[in-house]
Amino acid sequence: MSHRALRKSFEPSPLDSAAQKRDLDILQIVEDAVQHREVRLAFQPIVQAQQQDQVAFYEGLIRVTDPTGRIIPAGQFITQIEERESGRLLDCLALEHGLRTLARNPGVRLAINLSARSIGYPKWRKVLDRGLARDPTAASRLILEITEASAMLVPELVVQAMRALQKQGISFALDDFGAGYTALRYLREFQFDILKIDGQFIRGIATDSDNQVLTRAIIAIAQQFDMFTIAEFVESAPDAQALGQLGVDFLQGYYFGAPSMKPPWQT
Repeated sequence: MSHRALRKSFEPSPLDSAAQKRDLDILQIVEDAVQHREVRLAFQPIVQAQQQDQVAFYEGLIRVTDPTGRIIPAGQFITQIEERESGRLLDCLALEHGLRTLARNPGVRLAINLSARSIGYPKWRKVLDRGLARDPTAASRLILEITEASAMLVPELVVQAMRALQKQGISFALDDFGAGYTALRYLREFQFDILKIDGQFIRGIATDSDNQVLTRAIIAIAQQFDMFTIAEFVESAPDAQALGQLGVDFLQGYYFGAPSMKPPWQT
């Protein structure tokens, strides 16, 4: 192969270049939105598996909009922004909005996402301390969600921070369990309060015997370590029924409601 042909084989195609530019544009929009605090929470219900008409609590999902008002899906930027300073600031804003929501709604319990990289971030801790000083009851109604992949980046830091915050009444959920590679010894040391089963095991579980076996095993692990379980991405009545029969504690997914900018408890 000639040098010219070799060089050409490594050149990005027009489609690749367009995709790369789009990703950079989205990242810049998100960076600007964070700097100007132009983010909001969308709320999704989490229901009791044995009483599926009863909402146990809500997850507050951070939302960023582009200049046209279109919501940018988190999947398009969250991986890149997690490694930046703006990722820490985004976690601060999510927590700030969450604590304000809890203060205004004493009957609401709320889960907020958090990167393990932010748990030792001084600004994030200031937001938490300030919010709990305004409303001490918020601690017992706040759940902090950390993804399995994120927790495994700095497990010792996560364990230490969790111990201190759990003493204040805050609960912790391990998100996307099964999607990563959590060592079982760390699962024991973490002492999460809630384990969220990744959606890959949940979709279509009513007719998938393999995922039924795997989910039953995950439930057994959670029960051994005194954790509640949440099934993510529940999208049909048969799946919801099957999960209740398997012994999952809580259910979350579009079958029960999509994330809504308007707080569902106000409808």
